[in-house]
This record gives sequence, C-alpha cells and structure tokens, in this order.
Amino acid sequence: MLAHLGIFLLRCLALLPLPVLRALGWLLGWLLYVLAVSRRRVAMINLALCFPRLGSAQRRRLTQRSFVCFAQAWLDRAWLWHGSAACTQRRLRLCGDLQALQGSEPVVIFSPHFVGLDAGWTALTQCVPRRFTTIFTNQPNPVLNDWVLRGRQRFGRVKLFDREDGVKTIVAALRAGDPLYLLPDMNYGPAESIFVPFYGQAAATVPSLSRFAKLGRAKVIPVVSRMTRSGYDVEVMSPWVDYPTDDVVADTAMMNQRLQDYIDTMPEQYFWVHKRFKTRPAGQPSVY
Repeated sequence: MLAHLGIFLLRCLALLPLPVLRALGWLLGWLLYVLAVSRRRVAMINLALCFPRLGSAQRRRLTQRSFVCFAQAWLDRAWLWHGSAACTQRRLRLCGDLQALQGSEPVVIFSPHFVGLDAGWTALTQCVPRRFTTIFTNQPNPVLNDWVLRGRQRFGRVKLFDREDGVKTIVAALRAGDPLYLLPDMNYGPAESIFVPFYGQAAATVPSLSRFAKLGRAKVIPVVSRMTRSGYDVEVMSPWVDYPTDDVVADTAMMNQRLQDYIDTMPEQYFWVHKRFKTRPAGQPSVY
C-alpha cells in the first residue's frame, strides 16, 4: 500500500516546476540527514577516509550537501519516469564526445554511482539510437521492482539483464553491438573482488569493467551525469586509450583513479552513503 502511495505521489510531483521539486528535495535531504543516523555515520566515515585533509566541519558540510543531492535526485525520478518526453529532453543535456557512441562497435559505458546515474541512462536511451543494456538488481518489494523496471525501460530499445543471467548472455549482447551501461564502483562483497586503491584505501572492487571490455572486445566510454539547476548535464567522454590490458589488477586500479578524478569535480554528488569499505583485507578491522 505504501509503495503504491509513494509512486502516486511521484506521479503528482512530476507536474511541478523543477525549482519547486528541488526545494522539496532540499527539505527531504535535510530530514534524511537528521533522521538517517546510521547512513550519516557511514558517509562521514567514508569522507574521513577519502578526504583526510578536510576538517570535521568541512566533512559535515559535505555530508549535508550529499544528502541533499541524493534526495533531490531521488525526487527527480518523478519527471524522469513520469514526465513528458519533451520535459526530459529539455532538462537532460547530452554533451561531450557523442560521436564515440555512433555506429555498432561494442561499447562498455562506465557510469559511476553519482546521483544522476538514472538521468544518464534516460538521456542515452532517449537520444541515442542504439539498443542499450544494463544489469538490474531486483528489489525486494514487487511493486517498487516493477516501477523501477518500467522507469528504466521507458525510452528506446533496452535490455535489463538480471545478475543471474550470466556473463555469456551479457557478453553476447555486447559483441552484437548493444552498449552495456555498467556501474562497477560499489562494494559487492568479497566474491570475485580484488583490492585496489581508492583514495589511498584498499577497496574491494569487482574488476568487471576490464573483464567485460576484454570479453566483449569493446572500448570503454565513461559517462558522467552532473546535476545542475536546469536538470542534468550528461557528459560522454572519449574512449579510454589502451584499455583493457592483460593486467586486470592494473586496469581496475586505473578505473578507480579515473573515478577519483571525476569525484573531485563534484564530491557532493557521489554515493557516500554506501559502505564502500565494508569488505576489508584479511586481518583488518571494520571501519564502520
């Protein structure tokens, strides 16, 4: 019942002017910052580990801004998934090396966990005439699961793979010319992860970007979505040169280094509420 009510509310919010919706997101972000004590603590610890030169007051302000951006992006799904097609085209600015996405060459899109990741997916599937694929994690609530699926399949010809579909199915689509929208920068546990530096910390990282690119004989194109006052700028960057290599550890370390460069331009828009360092090297205590 609550899920149905929440979705109905978002349908209504889609009708609001963007400044009004962002103001509501600002209020929601502050409410979450105050009430979500455990997630606030996670974000503060992550920022202390990744930005040790910042003072405690600076980290607190950055945490506050990250909660606001998170909430604003969540409410933006109202118009991303329920607004008119003209609305999404007006508020999403696809920019950068758009030529890199043309043709049918295999492509793995590196999309880090910035708050605008759904905006980036929507912009690509609405504006680029290719069949995009991504890997979908089912939600526990079937109503919310169906809502997310419909939202992410709203535009274009898309395919959402379940994590249980297996690598061979995903690679086959990749080799057939369907770009894979990949989000490999979270901590997915120790299985198949390797430890590579992330802001100087040993971070368990799934080397899927390098492996999918190698198996799919694909180039890697980063797509970074930045929240702006008018919507989102979705920047398509130039393909990485000489990637992947035969060294999956070096490839994954390079991915994290490039990710740091992107985060440094807008640290408040990254998913700091995620327990990025929950998996620790043997013998090291939990940081949370």
